[in-house]
Amino acid sequence: MNNTRSVAEPPAEVRQISVSELARLGVSQLAYVKPVMVDGNPAFAIHAADGTPMAVTTDQETALVAIHQHDMAAVLVH
Repeated sequence: MNNTRSVAEPPAEVRQISVSELARLGVSQLAYVKPVMVDGNPAFAIHAADGTPMAVTTDQETALVAIHQHDMAAVLVH
């Protein structure tokens, strides 16, 4: 039995998704914003769905606008 699935074919049961499939899921459509400290100052980091760093901004609103300008959906991480 072949258990190999492509990213385009999500598993029928979400609980059966592998860690690597989850990391690739939505990588070009989703970005997350999380609060960080840069040189002792609060900032907001923007990451692709797979965790790849994309940018850092000084405020959350700018981070969300940047994500939307690139036709991506934003998710906030606390």
